[in-house]
Amino acid sequence: MEPAYFIYAFAGGLLAMILRLPPLAGFLAAGFLLNYSGYELTPTLNAIANLGVTLLLFTIGLKLNIRTLLQSEVWGVASLHITLSSLLFVLIIGLLKFGGIVLMQSTDWTAILILAFALSFSSTVFAVKLLEERSETQSFYGRVAIGILIMQDIFAVVFLSATTGSLPSVWALGLFLLIPAAPFLRKILDRLGHGEMQVLFGFVLALVLGYKLFEMVGLKGDLGALIMGILLAPHKTSASLARSLFNIKELFLVGFFLSIGLTALPSWEHVALALFLLVLLPLKTVLFVLMFPRFKLRVRTSVLTSMTLTNYSEFGLIVAALAMTQGWLSSDWLVILSLSVAMSFVVAAILNNYNERLYQLSRGRLDEVPAADLHPHDKPIELNGAQAVILGMGKIGRGTYQRLQDKYNLNVLGIDNDQNKVERLSEHYQIVEGDAVDSDFWDKLLVSDQVQLVVLAMPHHAGNVYALEQLRGRDFKGRVAAIVEYPDEVERLKALGADEVFEVYEGAGLSLADRAMQEVY
Repeated sequence: MEPAYFIYAFAGGLLAMILRLPPLAGFLAAGFLLNYSGYELTPTLNAIANLGVTLLLFTIGLKLNIRTLLQSEVWGVASLHITLSSLLFVLIIGLLKFGGIVLMQSTDWTAILILAFALSFSSTVFAVKLLEERSETQSFYGRVAIGILIMQDIFAVVFLSATTGSLPSVWALGLFLLIPAAPFLRKILDRLGHGEMQVLFGFVLALVLGYKLFEMVGLKGDLGALIMGILLAPHKTSASLARSLFNIKELFLVGFFLSIGLTALPSWEHVALALFLLVLLPLKTVLFVLMFPRFKLRVRTSVLTSMTLTNYSEFGLIVAALAMTQGWLSSDWLVILSLSVAMSFVVAAILNNYNERLYQLSRGRLDEVPAADLHPHDKPIELNGAQAVILGMGKIGRGTYQRLQDKYNLNVLGIDNDQNKVERLSEHYQIVEGDAVDSDFWDKLLVSDQVQLVVLAMPHHAGNVYALEQLRGRDFKGRVAAIVEYPDEVERLKALGADEVFEVYEGAGLSLADRAMQEVY
């Protein structure tokens, strides 16, 4: 592969970081610049992009609780939204037929219906990437967003089967045997440790038993990777496997974002129509925001979930390509959709940087669901007289909890945004589900003067920074301690007023030395 692909991608990602945008916005821009510079989408880059998407869906499955899909706020909103948004887009795009645009005059109503359906989907790749960057894939709003995206993937499989005129092979029924085979696969995972064999096994599951096997029986390969991840999700090392694949997946996804820009070279008419489709994007957001409160979600959850889903999907390109082979859509629309998808990613990246501010602007303008009627995961947090609060109940958080409770006799409350972790630890810890980057969360949390200490033990540095800003902005009088992974993060937290900041690995070394010398002295 040409060195230019790496140079453009790095330069684009670096520029995006300087502008305080997610690097993926820079990768998208790099793809278009490569295109204008005469480079093309190569088979190698396309293979890397497909690998990135497949591994992403596999790792989503590893973290997914299947019960999420059975929640009414997931399947209900997904079904209603895709229906209403498709109808709305048909009406609006249909009006262009009478606007004198040459390309629209040659586009029939079948093509318009397909375009509207394609635009109703949101991007799984983009949305999950945003959630991962904020460590919020397991937050309540993150789980709802991912659930809706997976429901859309299921709708995609139905659409692809129906429009190609070919149903899955009868051998697809044999895939149900993967369910009783799952315990055997988990036992294999038990014996592999945490090295290269674990990573290699993940590739075998995602690409062979997942993607290739499903593709062979006429189903969408990416769906197979997702299902394989779901089957392994209950295993105790599933989180470790997801972490092992994280950097590989991230690198391959750079290829995906580059490939969007390299898909086709647009004309000015294409750009104008792509901009028009981009103007329709807020309609998707509005529909989501209006629907979620009907399912007992509070305004913040509704707004943040809607913002995460405010983009067009790469699935739109698949729909366009399929419709083009069937003769329902001209090749021009593939170019236009490629451009609008890329533009929507850039716009969504910027908007999601300010999602909390956008929520604050919407407060008072949207009717809040009464607290008594809220979804169980959206109800206010009860402090129960806590004197110390631990934000982030990973290994460090749990160790801190135990120390404060056993040595200092404090009434400690643990808070984590991972529902599965909360359920698993609730037997031994006083722990509740909560999202520390939720501004409402802080209003609910600091209602008691009994809280003497807050420990910021979340894995994501940006989350700890936000939490500290909220604490100091609300004039919290107690002490604040925080952890960091890298030395250059210490000064930022101290400047914001943290009383104590500990480097994770330095703290681990001190603890190891103390324990090692216990028997000596």
